[in-house]
Amino acid sequence: MRKPEFTNLLHVLQRQVPERPTLFELFLNQTLYQQLAGEEFSDPHDALSQIQLLARAFAAAGYDYATVRGSDFHFPRPASERKKTRSLNDGCMVRDRRSFQDYPWPDPDSFDYGVLAVAADVLPTGMKLIPLGPGGVLENVIDLVGYENLCYMLMDDPDLVEEIFAAVGSRLVRYYELASPFDTVGAVISNDHWGFKTQTMLSTEDMRRLLFPCHDPIAAPIHAAGKPAILHSCGNLHAVMDDVIDGMGYDAKHSYEDTIMPVEDAYELWGSRIAILGGIDVDFLCVESLDAIRQRSVAMLERAAQRGGYALGSGNSIPEYIPQASYFAMTSAALAADANN
Repeated sequence: MRKPEFTNLLHVLQRQVPERPTLFELFLNQTLYQQLAGEEFSDPHDALSQIQLLARAFAAAGYDYATVRGSDFHFPRPASERKKTRSLNDGCMVRDRRSFQDYPWPDPDSFDYGVLAVAADVLPTGMKLIPLGPGGVLENVIDLVGYENLCYMLMDDPDLVEEIFAAVGSRLVRYYELASPFDTVGAVISNDHWGFKTQTMLSTEDMRRLLFPCHDPIAAPIHAAGKPAILHSCGNLHAVMDDVIDGMGYDAKHSYEDTIMPVEDAYELWGSRIAILGGIDVDFLCVESLDAIRQRSVAMLERAAQRGGYALGSGNSIPEYIPQASYFAMTSAALAADANN
């Protein structure tokens, strides 16, 4: 098993060449976590125990970090049945100005971030944590309002829409301000959902008017703490990537689909300006042979070997429906370098 060394991922996020091929994943899945860690998750309500087991699992799989939540901060929503998919209109709570005022807006300062400090006692040597958010600005706005409702509200009450975005965005900025400074934290992920396969969720004009002013301040406190800021967003962002790179100042971009733009093309187009993370398409991992997965992963690492700014991983994450053998075929492309040394 390779020993974690966060400076490898740090070099990637700085668009440099790491000392060895480096892996990146937003998250794996419960079955893999338990298998890799070698034990059950004993207490899902014990945050430190969860971090310890996640760290063991990520380290065993060859990562230099583990992704965790900075605290239990979240935007309350009604309890709903957990399903593999759900409607973007499910459980909306903000329908008009009255419900906006009545909504129990959470205070990020009222949550405990101390587990990020005590995690130093359980992290493997060389490993850092990467906190991610409780969803992103647009994702939470849609959860609270509903996607179709939001589209109507943009026409019926645009001032209210601006207030909703500001209410969500300001709280997420504060969450990142509180989570970033800990010594155990090596980088931070701003995870949102911005697009479909063909376009952004809202018009580019509305994205720039409503969403991006909420994201512009997110990277600042992360950078002020001396940490890189990673944007995770699904969907077709081709029309707004200049905003991401030049306006918001994110250091790395994660989530790619072959049907939108293969990661090989994204690396050639944007890799000199922003680090590219993951990109081996989830559908590709599900349907292609182990040899094809391994060959594509090796080729992607070779493409970036002299230029840097790339870490190998899936296009999004590793849900349970991805065959484990396919996942390990991908990661073996990076881990094989250790076996050869």
